Amino acid sequence: MLISFAALSFFSCVGLSPKPVELPKPVEAEKSVEAEKSVEAEKSVEAEKPAETVVKKPELPVYIMGKGRVSADKMAFFLLDNNSKADSAFVNSLAKIYIEEAGFEGVNHDIAFSQMCLETGFLRFGGDVKPEQYNFCGLGAIGNGEPGNSFSEPRIGVRAHIQHLKAYGSEEPLNGKLESPRFRYVKRGIAVTYEGLTGTWAMDKQYAVKIKSIIDRLYEFAFL
Repeated sequence: MLISFAALSFFSCVGLSPKPVELPKPVEAEKSVEAEKSVEAEKSVEAEKPAETVVKKPELPVYIMGKGRVSADKMAFFLLDNNSKADSAFVNSLAKIYIEEAGFEGVNHDIAFSQMCLETGFLRFGGDVKPEQYNFCGLGAIGNGEPGNSFSEPRIGVRAHIQHLKAYGSEEPLNGKLESPRFRYVKRGIAVTYEGLTGTWAMDKQYAVKIKSIIDRLYEFAFL
């Protein structure tokens, strides 16, 4: 805006100074400032976020004797993920029993639970052994319609399984009352790893491979 000479003379006469004219701020400059503030705010929020915990998948267990890593909840979810028709309350209870009974005898519950999943088809059964037998590892089921051993309740069935695994994996005595009716037939310590169960526990040449596959899937489910 231009101010005329006459106007300047008028202001001088009355002792006034012309009011400075304020020019509007450039729109782009305002946007730039706002953008910088937004970026700084985002950086502040990111800095306040807690660091994400990266869960590393542990090495797969090999030895029958030892301590398992997978929680009862994860084991139960894993089984139900492979058999959605299984009774969830029963599965949750069974997973806890496996951890308790395996821990009492010093057996790795990850291996025992995985073997149970293999032997029962993730609790579908369908073979010679029936669900009401609570025989979770095929004890005495030698084929040709032979159903094998039966147990009074799930815990006793799990205990017999754990004891039988201990017979294969160790020469140490049992910590509890004997429940496995075939314990005496096992040459103690004949298979210290699950790999040794092929040709001893079962004649299937892929038996150990199948157990390993289930353990691997269990660990993928639980730790990744």
